[in-house]
Amino acid sequence: MAEPTIRESTGADEFPVLVRIWRSAVDATHDFLDPRDRAEIEERLPVEHFPQVRISVAELGGAPVGFAGTSGTSLEMLFVDAAHRGRGVGRALLAHAVAELGVTSVDVNEQNEQAVGFYLRHGFVVTGRSELDDAGRPYPLLRMSRREPPRT
Repeated sequence: MAEPTIRESTGADEFPVLVRIWRSAVDATHDFLDPRDRAEIEERLPVEHFPQVRISVAELGGAPVGFAGTSGTSLEMLFVDAAHRGRGVGRALLAHAVAELGVTSVDVNEQNEQAVGFYLRHGFVVTGRSELDDAGRPYPLLRMSRREPPRT
């Protein structure tokens, strides 16, 4: 199986593709989201959320299959197209974000147990919890930070 390649986003011209990836990923993993909230978030992605983050895109065979958005040392978003889950795309995006962009923290929907497990397996620990998401919606967030690697 080919390893994904990671590159910087080409910008707003690529946002429609990224929104499609987001929707595919959310449909597969965020069954707890109210459809109205999902529609509102989807509408705001290209105009409010994407412009606020540095976007790294994962490609397989030259086609975008996932992306991560970072701001400073925070991973703000990581989504993988549902058809490409389990192929190392998320792992590659996270490894890039940590090694190349200095990511040390992420907020994760507590109800997204797959994502929580993913970050726990990759060296993050829960450091806090919020009853509401950043927009004040009733989706609890877990604040997670990356553990320092053991010193040898």
